[in-house]
Amino acid sequence: MGRWKVVLCSWLGVAALLALFLLGFLAGWLVKSLIKPHSTSEVFPNVRRQLFSEMKAENIQDFLRSFTTFPHVAGTEQNLRLAKQIQNQWKTFGLDTAELVHYDVLLSYPNQSAPNYISITDDGGKEIFNSSLFEPSPEGYANISGVLPPYNAFSAQGEPQADLVYVNYGRTEDFLKLEREMGINCTGKILIARYGKIFRGNKVKNAMLAGAKGIILYSDPADYCAPGVKPYPDGWNLPGLGVQRGNVLNLNGAGDPLTPGYPAKDYMFRLEVNDGVGIPTIPVHPISYHDAEVLLRFMGGSAAPDQSWKGNLNISYNVGPGFLDHYSTRKVKMHVHSTSQITRIYNVIGSIKGAVEPDRYVILGGHRDSWVFGGIDPTTGAAVLQEVARGFGKMMEKGWRPRRTIIFASWDAEEFGLLGSTEWAEENSKLLQTRAVAYINTDSSIEGNYTLRVDCTPLLNQLVYNLTKEVSSPDEGYEGKSLYESWLEKDPSSENKQRPRINKLGSGSDFEAFFQRLGIASGRVRYTKNRVSQNAYPKYYTVWENWYNWINRNQRSKKVVRFRYICTTSLIIFASVFLLCRHIVFAPSSRNKYAGMSFPGIYDALFDIGSRGDPHKAWKDVKRQISIAAFTVQAAAGILEGVL
Repeated sequence: MGRWKVVLCSWLGVAALLALFLLGFLAGWLVKSLIKPHSTSEVFPNVRRQLFSEMKAENIQDFLRSFTTFPHVAGTEQNLRLAKQIQNQWKTFGLDTAELVHYDVLLSYPNQSAPNYISITDDGGKEIFNSSLFEPSPEGYANISGVLPPYNAFSAQGEPQADLVYVNYGRTEDFLKLEREMGINCTGKILIARYGKIFRGNKVKNAMLAGAKGIILYSDPADYCAPGVKPYPDGWNLPGLGVQRGNVLNLNGAGDPLTPGYPAKDYMFRLEVNDGVGIPTIPVHPISYHDAEVLLRFMGGSAAPDQSWKGNLNISYNVGPGFLDHYSTRKVKMHVHSTSQITRIYNVIGSIKGAVEPDRYVILGGHRDSWVFGGIDPTTGAAVLQEVARGFGKMMEKGWRPRRTIIFASWDAEEFGLLGSTEWAEENSKLLQTRAVAYINTDSSIEGNYTLRVDCTPLLNQLVYNLTKEVSSPDEGYEGKSLYESWLEKDPSSENKQRPRINKLGSGSDFEAFFQRLGIASGRVRYTKNRVSQNAYPKYYTVWENWYNWINRNQRSKKVVRFRYICTTSLIIFASVFLLCRHIVFAPSSRNKYAGMSFPGIYDALFDIGSRGDPHKAWKDVKRQISIAAFTVQAAAGILEGVL
């Protein structure tokens, strides 16, 4: 089989297995139906065969190429154009509904008239070094417009100048090492940390807690370049001028920073930007490892405490603060001028109404927006989702209809803090908590070619093991063996070496609002890299993560894995969780626990007007409580109507 055919077959396997598990939920697997199914065991295999025969690997290739033609950052015209393209295709596929659902959320963009960069200044304040403003255009994309320069979304503005301190990965333990064991005070300093190990927003939070003026982030080759592989364009490793973008919010699932817990609709009260949830108060900016090497080359102060603090740059990795000897008068200065603004985003929501249990929902969703082209994250998942939707549309042409309602979702603004999915979940929370069967996430279906990766609740483990025993392994050298066997050999569990590793669900993608906040069974499956030898795929969130590099570099690689199936799906069951109940209409007043009140939030806010020093702020709180009540009444009306 030729290498290009191998890639096509792998994509088809992704779609096929995603459809397999989706069919399972629709047919009643793992979930007790409200109505007893009729001959499910006979119908399911036939439907599965027909559906698989409808799906084509070449279509997934075409979707991937089409969706990565231009940059599509959340809130931009390009991303709205892509949303309309997906909506129109879903209508063409024959879905019952395909709608654009909008929200007005806080987003963050670089300032076009005042670029972000890092400089080194001499003792007279003159800039003697400036970091790169842009990444070089990759092959095949030289004349593409709309590529935003590298930045960290939601950074505070500012131009702080100070001595530099290297803080390794910026973890809590790294700061404890610096402050308690090495006696280095980060207060009033500018910090530099390498990406990896923890979420970038936590690095920023730790820097703020340490009293830093700002923090610079970079991708060290030790974490983003595979051993023995050359940088792009001669290999797939991150080139020296590559820069990883990303948001630095600490939302904890709040959604839009200005409407935490509630949908960002016209009627909703909004916080002031300065009061927004999780927004950093110090400047943050990402740079390339070539630029980081310049900043770190003449660092003075203490030596790195141990080898774990050293990356693969040709430098000493001294910690600082400040520079060596006759460079000691030099300072590092940040220039960050990004702006935050309320911007309209668009989810695409499609549905196929169930024939027997139309009020039970199985949701298949993944995000559409990307920092640049999104060749892997998210578009490998978006392309697979699109082909699954097309396949189900073909089945409907033959007269088939699912038992339960399928909801297809193309989320916007995931890269800005899971905003699109969270706002939709917030708006429909009352309905989803009572009617959603499962949420299946399709973000980044293929992030490597080494083995299977599953993230789900422990209650699903045995189901996953059983299903993978029924699937032939796609991996080279495992012909005639099951996927379970190759998965077990390549990634055994650390707790039980007789079982493959299954990860518990955390956060970081669009399942968060459904699983963590609403208690809806959720999960994800993808084909992934070797977690032992690779921490991340090298061109993550850079301009080089595009269709050309993903396809052509893999097509020319000598290490393309031969397989027929790569799985990316979610394996879900009903799970019970205890959720904190909030009653908006009837509850005790905070002024008197014994006295029940109608709309107590509004009552308490009105009560406070006379006692608060600032009447303007008091009336703003009244408006906020009224908007919460309006949302609750609207949500209740939606449940009575029985529609999303």
